[in-house]
Amino acid sequence: MLPPFDYFEHRRACLRKQDERRTRIAALPSPYHSPISSSDREILDKSIENLVQDVHRQLLHPVDILRTYGKIALRAHQKTNCLTEVMLPEAETWAENDVDLKGPLAGIPISLKDSIAVGGFDVSVGYSCNTGKVYKKDGSLVQILKAAGAIPYVKTNLPTTLLSFESSNDVWGRCLNPHNPKYSPGGSTGGESALLAYGGGRIGIGSDVAGSVRAPAHFAGIYSLRCSTGRWPKMGMNTSMPGQEGIPSVFSPMARTLEDLVYFSKSLVGMRPWLWDHSVHPIEWRAADEQKIKGQKKFKIGVMRTDGVVDPSPACARALERTVSALRSQGHELVDVEPPSPYLALQIASQLLNSDGCKTFLSFFRTGETNDPGARQMSIYMKIPGPLKYVYYLWVKYIKRDVIWAGLLDNWQEKSAFEQWKWVAKREAYKAGWHEWWKGEEIDFMLTPVNATPAVPHGGMREALDYSCGVMPVTHVNKVLDKLPATFRFKDLNGVAKGAYQHYDADAMHGLPVAVQVVGQRLQEEKVLAMMERVEASLEGTGGKYELLGIE
Repeated sequence: MLPPFDYFEHRRACLRKQDERRTRIAALPSPYHSPISSSDREILDKSIENLVQDVHRQLLHPVDILRTYGKIALRAHQKTNCLTEVMLPEAETWAENDVDLKGPLAGIPISLKDSIAVGGFDVSVGYSCNTGKVYKKDGSLVQILKAAGAIPYVKTNLPTTLLSFESSNDVWGRCLNPHNPKYSPGGSTGGESALLAYGGGRIGIGSDVAGSVRAPAHFAGIYSLRCSTGRWPKMGMNTSMPGQEGIPSVFSPMARTLEDLVYFSKSLVGMRPWLWDHSVHPIEWRAADEQKIKGQKKFKIGVMRTDGVVDPSPACARALERTVSALRSQGHELVDVEPPSPYLALQIASQLLNSDGCKTFLSFFRTGETNDPGARQMSIYMKIPGPLKYVYYLWVKYIKRDVIWAGLLDNWQEKSAFEQWKWVAKREAYKAGWHEWWKGEEIDFMLTPVNATPAVPHGGMREALDYSCGVMPVTHVNKVLDKLPATFRFKDLNGVAKGAYQHYDADAMHGLPVAVQVVGQRLQEEKVLAMMERVEASLEGTGGKYELLGIE
């Protein structure tokens, strides 16, 4: 149907999918709606490795595990609206017939970002135009998971454009943070972070192009590993920007605990995913690299305290300093570093991500369909005539004297192939510069804030290097310790920093999670995970590691 009459089709599709979800939940067998039992508690307290061992020994049946986590997932959804497709009846059938119960993930329920293809279900990505288009078979990622013994049981919420720190769309509604419903669980993989933080699952899969598994882990208090492209499967999915390879997206694991994140990552790579997915590099799990990090006594760790664009808020600075102090007390060398300009990475990434003039993600919208505020602002500015944009750029740079914001506005236009290739060349030169800088610094890892602030309220709003990054929660916002200093002057901030700090309120944010980021070089997933274990051990040895949200 042509605009504007497709508005009615849009509304019908949204109501149909929401009614379908309600109906499927209501029709579930009684065990999914019953109170949490003592046997449920026993299952919830076990790591996925221990659960797999129990399934292998036939001490636990996969359906029992599925029903326990399905029950908690429904509670999580009631509180946060984190679920999209509820696949529990089919999951019980898969547990009996389709998965390999001798595999390394035998019997483990696994949640999936809505963009991942599961046979028999839509892959809407939150767009109403994608509903009613059931995929006939599993995508390659789901095929690998089932071969490993894992059981997909729910899909989770996300923003339509996949370019937001919010996870909201007209088809499924807005996802809330389980710590505080007034705040976002992050984006674009916010449904996963909300579900895992609440305890409705132990492991899940999201995707990351510019922080989409890292920001949600930080906002909701879980663990994630942003893999380098080529290390993790990426086929068998849908997206808001098919063909966008300027800053490639990569699917990556998320987990409620670090122990589960490590075991899950090792198990999936051990399945040799390149046999299913041509985009995966044939790199086996390198246990020797993992053991080397576990056995090494002392590391040199570079601490990047700010990216020079937005200084971290008191809460995020405190989490970083807490981690630095814990590692230093264990004998590690921590040095402040100033790497090649992170601002340049932001410029390059923003130009490449939107080089099509925002046309691709806009092409899926129907009349009246809600766009994310940030993506809407980008697309509106993209459409302003060039001379007017240039005048605005000059005003921001020379009248407002905001060179940071002006630098991002410059060249904000649809790119020809000739122009895009120049930006790709800048990206590669930037990556090469980082590589040489890292060698010169002779550091083992970097430690950085994940984001300038903790979770943003609803309606608030870089990855050019492709490095392996792990996010781990460290503490919670404290309304006393994390207040802005009296010397803080909002009006002196650049435009990017104002966008971040307009939402910072330590009183309102009290209790929200705060994480740090462990950064390794490209394709160093084993080393990053092992270093995360060392960091967590240091935190535990100097006052305690992060306390997860209790399962209600």
